[in-house]
Parts: sequence; C-alpha cells; structure tokens
Amino acid sequence: MPLSPQSQAIVDAIRAAAPPPQVLGPAGARQASDDRRAGQVRVVEDVAVVRNTTAAGVPVRLYRPAGPTPMPAVVFAHGGGWVLCDLDSHDPMCRILANRTGAAVVSVGYRRAPEDRFPAALDDVSAVLHWVAASAGQLGVDPARLAVAGDSAGGNLAAAAALRARAGGGPALAAQLLLYPVLDAAMDTGSYRDCDGCGVDSASMAWYWDQYAPDPAARADPLAAPARAERLDGLPPAVIAVAEYDPLRDEALAYAARLRASGVPTFVRTYPDSFHGFMSLPSPMHPVVDEAFDEVTAELRRLL
Repeated sequence: MPLSPQSQAIVDAIRAAAPPPQVLGPAGARQASDDRRAGQVRVVEDVAVVRNTTAAGVPVRLYRPAGPTPMPAVVFAHGGGWVLCDLDSHDPMCRILANRTGAAVVSVGYRRAPEDRFPAALDDVSAVLHWVAASAGQLGVDPARLAVAGDSAGGNLAAAAALRARAGGGPALAAQLLLYPVLDAAMDTGSYRDCDGCGVDSASMAWYWDQYAPDPAARADPLAAPARAERLDGLPPAVIAVAEYDPLRDEALAYAARLRASGVPTFVRTYPDSFHGFMSLPSPMHPVVDEAFDEVTAELRRLL
C-alpha cells in the first residue's frame, strides 16, 4: 500500500520546495532548509525555562519543564544529515520532549559537516553528556537518570554516543531515544529500494554520508555506523520510532531486533503512513505526529 494522498502531498511539497542538497551544496541546502521552516506555522510550546549556554565549549540550549528537582535529563542531537539544521530547527521538538517527559533537555549545537567531519559531531555530543553528568547538581538533574536522544542523523549520534559510553568512560545512561535513526552507510536494504524518496532519497543520503564520513574506513567504524557494532549487549534501554515509508526503516528495525536479542529492553514502533522526518512536521499537518510523540515520550518517561 502506498502513502496516503495526504502524506504523498506533503512529501511532494517538500521535494518541490528546493533542489536536493547535492545540487545546492552545504550552504545552499542550509538556506533552503531555513527558508522552508520559516514558511511553516509551528506550534511552540511554553517551557518553564529555556536558555542558551555552552557546555564544554559546545553551544547548547537548555529546556527545563516545571517540576521537582532533581529531574531526569536528556541530551538531544538534532537531525539534518550532519550538515543541516541547528538549535533553532529542533526547538519545537525539544520543548515537546521536555514537557512530556518531565526531563531537562539539553539540545546540542554540534559541529556540522563537511566543515567538521566524523567524529567531530559525536565528540561534541559525548562532551555534553559528560558535562551534564558532571554538572548535575548545578543543573538540578539526576545523573542516574540521564538519556541520549536524537532524530535521523541525530539518532545516529545518539546511538554512537551510547556505544562510546559503554566502551569506557561513561557516563552511565538510563535510556536512548532514536527517532528514525541513520545507522548504516550501506544503503542496500529493502526499504531503500521500496521507499526511495519518502522524505529522503538514496542520492541525498549518499551525499550526506560523503559530507560526514567520506573515508570508507570511517564508515566501517561503529561510531559512524552503529549497525556495524559487533555487539550491542550492555547498552541502555532503547526507544525507537520508525517511519513506515522511509529508506532508513529496515536498518532501524534490524538494530532494534539486535538490541532485543542482546538482552537490551527495546520499545520499537513503526508508525503507519509516515515518512522520514515526519516528527519534525507541525502536528496539524499529519495526525500521526502527536501519536508518535505521546508514545515515545511515555516510554522514555517510564525509563527515566
């Protein structure tokens, strides 16, 4: 069954809004992404405290919902193919996460490719995780209830940060939230064949990988492509949201299956009639957006 006419119209409008990133180049693609977002009417939830600061030299935005302290904390990495997006692009998403989980959310303004390639973005996310754990008292958060999260390329960084934390040096993580994550550079799954162009296409994904990790040796590194990790045991419990019509669908489902087989508690849900990036849409544009946020935040709140 194909995408519904409503969903297909949204995908077509996104594709028609600007040429693909590999045509525009990094600067042009960033501008086009900003322009598209500026044309949207986005509902921005109120959060008790929102402030910009720096953590270990990395720009971050801190969201604190109303509630008792110490509260849980979530370090969030935005998507955008490691090239696009920033703290502003994912501001509405971080507000929702904070309000619905009751956790402080620290959104990471990590270095972007191609100016800074792998592992620069991951280094920044890991540095912020350590900063939150070390600054827990000052931040009013509980370091024993610390999670890492991200969408798309940010989901890649979140999964990689969890692998790095497990490998040594911590910090201990209570959960990982992966929203339609990028997990492998092979791009050879059935969903890449069946869902090409559903929110993202294979040509664009190949270009994003070229910006982030052009070296084949880097792409074989589990910290660049978490699906390449030999073992997944000992990782924090996972919450994984998958879009039904997404080239990245099968690699996310395979990763979830491996996590479960490795003894890692894993909640995974494939959202019907959805496409890559759907949770970044203003919720009135697609009815499944609120459903997805309700479910994944409820699961994350339970783990924290």
